[in-house]
Amino acid sequence: MEDREIVKLFFTRSENAISECEKKYGRYLTAIAERILGDGEDAKETVNDIYLNAWNSMPPKKPDNLGAYLGMICRSRAIDRRKSETREKRGGNGYDASLDELIECLPSEDENIVDRIALRDAINAFLATLSKKSRVIFMKRYFWLLTVSEIAESMKMGESAVKMTLSRVRAKLKEYLMKEGFIL
Repeated sequence: MEDREIVKLFFTRSENAISECEKKYGRYLTAIAERILGDGEDAKETVNDIYLNAWNSMPPKKPDNLGAYLGMICRSRAIDRRKSETREKRGGNGYDASLDELIECLPSEDENIVDRIALRDAINAFLATLSKKSRVIFMKRYFWLLTVSEIAESMKMGESAVKMTLSRVRAKLKEYLMKEGFIL
């Protein structure tokens, strides 16, 4: 079923909207949640929460790309859940590993909302300066939280080439943010 048809089901409040979302995007959403949470059961609960969130947000929202919309909700909910579950301790999954790689390039989390928006805009502007290949590798690692080996396989590259690209992009990001006035 096409996205626009599924969105129509949400607008008509048909319970089939949830089952159609699950058929089309269930594995995709579960993969995102598992990558962040590192636990299959937590991922399943998070995905179920996403369907409820979608039910409550449509209408009024009418996403053009349902997969991207659900993916963003999933990523956000899984990160929130991960933060609440690990306030006291840090685990060793892909989410933590990818954040550890970026930590030296980013300002502290003590920034206010205006600074966080400025940082977001600066990172987006930085990403626009990268080649498409570097940008895709960066997003796969730090947004979709893929492992280096998964990126290498999907990009048909060697793992060492992916690691080198990520290292160079992080260095460029750090330099860019410092030039933009961020204190790292």
